[in-house]
Amino acid sequence: MKTFEFGRAVCGVAVVVALGLAHGGTAQAVPVNLLVSNGSLSVGLSAEGAAPQLEWIHGAGGLELSNQAEETLPASVEVGGAPVALKWEHKAALDSGTGRRAEIVYESDKPHLRLRWAWEERADYGPVEHRVTVENLGAEEVWLPMVDSLRLDAGVRASDALNVFYVEKGADSPSAQGTHLETMGEGFHWTGKSSTYAFPEKGEAREIIPAEVVFSPQGEEAGLYLGIEFSGRTRISLERAGNSVKTVLGLNPEPGPFRTRIEPGGSFETPAAFLGAFTGGVDGAGNQLRPWVRAVLNNPLTWKDAQYPLTVNNSWGSGMQVDEALALRMIGESKELGLEMFHIDAGWFRGVGDWYPDAKKFPHGLAAIADAAHKQGLRFGIWVDWTQAALDTEPGALNVRDPKVRDWLVSDLKPDWKPEDFKGETIDIGAPAAREYAAREVKRIVEDYKLDMIEHDGYLVAKGCVRTDHPHAAPEMSTTKIMHDWGSDFVMGANSTDVSYHAVRAYYSIYEKTRREHPGLLFEICNDGGRMVDFGSAAHGDYFSITDTYDPLSNRRAFFDTSHLLPAAMLESYVEKWPTPKIENFRYMLRSGMMGWMTIMLDTTQWTPEQHAAARAAIRLYKEQLRPLIRDAQLYHVSERPDGLRWDGVEYWDPAGARGVVFAFRGSVAGETEHRFALAGLDRWKRYKLHFEDGTSPDIVVAGADLMGAGLAVRLPEPNSSELVFLSEAAARE
Repeated sequence: MKTFEFGRAVCGVAVVVALGLAHGGTAQAVPVNLLVSNGSLSVGLSAEGAAPQLEWIHGAGGLELSNQAEETLPASVEVGGAPVALKWEHKAALDSGTGRRAEIVYESDKPHLRLRWAWEERADYGPVEHRVTVENLGAEEVWLPMVDSLRLDAGVRASDALNVFYVEKGADSPSAQGTHLETMGEGFHWTGKSSTYAFPEKGEAREIIPAEVVFSPQGEEAGLYLGIEFSGRTRISLERAGNSVKTVLGLNPEPGPFRTRIEPGGSFETPAAFLGAFTGGVDGAGNQLRPWVRAVLNNPLTWKDAQYPLTVNNSWGSGMQVDEALALRMIGESKELGLEMFHIDAGWFRGVGDWYPDAKKFPHGLAAIADAAHKQGLRFGIWVDWTQAALDTEPGALNVRDPKVRDWLVSDLKPDWKPEDFKGETIDIGAPAAREYAAREVKRIVEDYKLDMIEHDGYLVAKGCVRTDHPHAAPEMSTTKIMHDWGSDFVMGANSTDVSYHAVRAYYSIYEKTRREHPGLLFEICNDGGRMVDFGSAAHGDYFSITDTYDPLSNRRAFFDTSHLLPAAMLESYVEKWPTPKIENFRYMLRSGMMGWMTIMLDTTQWTPEQHAAARAAIRLYKEQLRPLIRDAQLYHVSERPDGLRWDGVEYWDPAGARGVVFAFRGSVAGETEHRFALAGLDRWKRYKLHFEDGTSPDIVVAGADLMGAGLAVRLPEPNSSELVFLSEAAARE
């Protein structure tokens, strides 16, 4: 196998990968059968040997990547309790290629299996996607071992400098680090994990948003980004040794051994993996990946909505005490402030698993609240944890003591088990009967309560289960662990990844059906604030709650982290009550939750007249000027990650509209009244007009070279204060 200097390596599946631009010469010529191409990448594929192969990738800007290694197909399956070796044969007559999608097909005769090895591009830019599907064409069920989504082995020089960047989930509360930029020296090894509910065991690293960015810190900072489009138990591993950099993406094989059932006529599909090439470092990768997520994964109807992302008033500022009187008062407040949706959080229901309105709190039901919101021109949404069961016995309640429901639970409960106020025990919707129940219940909730938005929360999608009669693999109870936290049991065993695989597919099918029936419905993905932030969820929901801690610093940290990989419009921050002795502190609180999707979560009737006026102005500014940038502009992280002490900020810049904004925040350190932000994405030869929204500095015109060099100067006399600096291209004489 050949190796190349970094910036001229080779790339593929179980292959060598280039992480930069070519330094001259041409890649080795390889015959290809099929081609997938868009404006960013061209991928050459062949099937000359015992397995298909990615031969080369060519990218914009002279990127040339080639590959001499072959994919490894599954060597065996289990049939009737015994291993059976597989002999794969290429079925060239079944291959297909359109220029945008290519599929190479192999078959095994005994047992009769068909393997589809597919690459696809679904936009005129951005990454390509890879999937492997195994179909059972025989009459007996088979058990398939682990099939990874993507494997790469990069040949590099030992002297090449390499970095890797990855992002933690906000999961409850952002950690002190959040984003990781690490040097990949000799012996480097890292594994990042993701699941349906971030709940790492003691001593484990926090879960990640399942993607990695590997690049050279030199020159154009060129490299690759790779990720997984799935909400189940997945992992990304990366290591460097000598002249090799290896990475593997796919389902999590631990604790394992993994196996999954394919019934006659059924199939197994690996989680889709995406692979893109970029220049411009971490923000360069993000400014290519985020628009691709929007164009390819997100719901197109959502982005056609001119109000997206919405401004929202949420009832959780009053906790579980929400009732009809409070809801109607908040609807009036929402209208007066200019907000666009009223959202009832937990507390409206009879009990956990009993998703009917509490008649004492809502004597006229939730549909009446929806009508009141709609009458004021507001949308209406609710919180619901629709896979949780508890102890209520009213008709329609999901009761854990019901024998039917008991078989759906992920574990057996003790006789004295009790739920929390809004937490119960999770059912495994991978079981067909449980899935059908959940689909009916979601449909009923959406239609009966006239919803414009449904938020799911808590431990919704199982990632472990002790049942032996569900479609997933049976557990090995001698090695299975059951952990209890906040109402729910978390099961971890050899079958956990297969449990999550089936449960996630069921979750997707329920929401896909719901969206078909209610195309304008919005889906919020919460899961205790950022525990299920991933690209599979991005394809089935419309926005994420990115943290369950809502103070200004936590909101900015969670946004700083998540916005590296996902569209800013999808990233919801809840603004909660926080000390605001001065109006500058009040704006700082609001703006810390205004960089993406904005949700107010406090009692606005307690605001002073000055604060009411400031909030109305901020909401109007958000809708008229900030929202278009949050939707469409490039995003640059122009400071270190927020720590609450120093200054921090982010920049939006829309090249097409030639306008942008800088969110500038001053921390709590006394005396640091001025800071300079080195901006990005501008034209150094043009001049830009700066407008300081709060008037902290006079409007001025500054050369692009100065803004990207010496930086944008912002002066704020008050600690914990902020400024919005709008940028636009200046006319020639300005």
